[in-house]
Amino acid sequence: MRETSELPPEQIEIPAAWVGEDMAKHPEKWLVDLEPEDVAELEAAATGFLAGSHDIGSLTKAHFPFPRLAGHLAALREKLIAGIGFEVLRGLPVERYSAEMTATIFRGVGAHLGSARSQNAQGHILGHVRDIGADAKDPRTRIYQTSERQTFHTDSADVVGLLCLRDAMQGGESLLVSTVTIYNEMRKRRPDLVRLLFDPIATDRRGEIPEGEKPYFEIPVLNWHAGLLTGIYQRQYIDSAQRFADAMRLTPAHVEALDLFDSLANDVRLNLSMRLRPGDMQFVYNHSLLHDRMGFRDWPDPDKRRHMLRLWLSVPGDRPLPDCFRQRYGSIEIGNRGGITVKGARLNVPLL
Repeated sequence: MRETSELPPEQIEIPAAWVGEDMAKHPEKWLVDLEPEDVAELEAAATGFLAGSHDIGSLTKAHFPFPRLAGHLAALREKLIAGIGFEVLRGLPVERYSAEMTATIFRGVGAHLGSARSQNAQGHILGHVRDIGADAKDPRTRIYQTSERQTFHTDSADVVGLLCLRDAMQGGESLLVSTVTIYNEMRKRRPDLVRLLFDPIATDRRGEIPEGEKPYFEIPVLNWHAGLLTGIYQRQYIDSAQRFADAMRLTPAHVEALDLFDSLANDVRLNLSMRLRPGDMQFVYNHSLLHDRMGFRDWPDPDKRRHMLRLWLSVPGDRPLPDCFRQRYGSIEIGNRGGITVKGARLNVPLL
């Protein structure tokens, strides 16, 4: 059953309800160049931390004092929660860092935004996004482990951060779109269909099943709670959840609603495309935006192949989430929620 039968207003007007073609004309709203002094501050903080500890998983905000950057990162946290929902920090010279130094800097920046969450059944709080040759058609595969188009989706945390180490030879552009804008468009065009996205639709866990839970979760794609529209979405995993006999069946109308949702997400007028460069740090708010990655062709040389580091963050001061999110987030306590928790997994930071 739905948590509420109440629908949002016909038009939601908030900063996150942006249109991609407008955002593309104003990169100053979301692209920030790091100054040499900022880079020096990051390097000094990381060097100081590593001089005393190599347990990057235990790193906290207190380990990373930023006299210059702290104010900007506090403003970025508010921009994610209540603003346009994303930003790219450009200019980190990752080519001159060791894997340990890079991971430490990225974790330090992330620690100023929130607490790191596990991204898989192995307890990794630092993820590696790259093609490992996994079969995209296998229902157990996480799509980011392939070179295939990902499709628009959210991750299971308040914020996702990416640090580009190396870019693909061709393709692999990052795409963002506003969930709120999609809702506004659907509400105008097909209010009968948008209502169906508030039903508890089943999404496949792809084998990463917390103790006592089903192999899928049942959270509506769209949730209206505390006066805020919150989205959670991964179409491929919704489709593959239909393999479970006890999962809610998708009716033809549900499929039509999901197809329209996807069509709007892929509308080049609504979404924003960007190509992340080595050293770019992109932070995206999952509750109001969807993200995607185009398929790519990689370099023949293994040492040049596309590689991103990823963080999932739980953010203090964030919005409340409806109770149904406990199925996926474990806890809905603000600042201590999200991630993938499997019995026996220990939080750790793989460097390779």
